[in-house]
Order: sequence, then C-alpha cells, then structure tokens
Amino acid sequence: MSMNASKGRLAMMTKELSADWHRTLEYWRDEKSRGFQKEYLEDLFCDVDTAVKATDELDSLIARIKKDCE
Repeated sequence: MSMNASKGRLAMMTKELSADWHRTLEYWRDEKSRGFQKEYLEDLFCDVDTAVKATDELDSLIARIKKDCE
C-alpha cells in the first residue's frame, strides 16, 4: 500500500471514528464518557493529524530525493 493510500485510509477511518463517537455521545453523556474522550480520543485525533502532516512532508521529501537522483 502506498504512503498516500495509507494516509487516506487513516484519515477516513479517523473521520468514521469521530462520527461514531459523536453518535455515541447522544446516549452516553456522563463523567465516564468525558474521561474516555479526554484520555483516549483527544490525543488520538491530535496524533492522527500530526501523522497525516508528517506523511505529507515525507511524501514531498521522497519526491525531491527521486528528482535529485534522476
């Protein structure tokens, strides 16, 4: 699987998880749900954003390296 495909899949799965979580919050609105979101999901979503940005930077770097090697 290519880097772009992996990045796209990660972004799509994260978007689905976010939508699922928002649907879950319609029924689960207590301190435990807020704790779960804070402990697990907030960091996860932030880390995925960082990973997607890093993947873009790596893809750009690899393209420059390939161009330099030609």
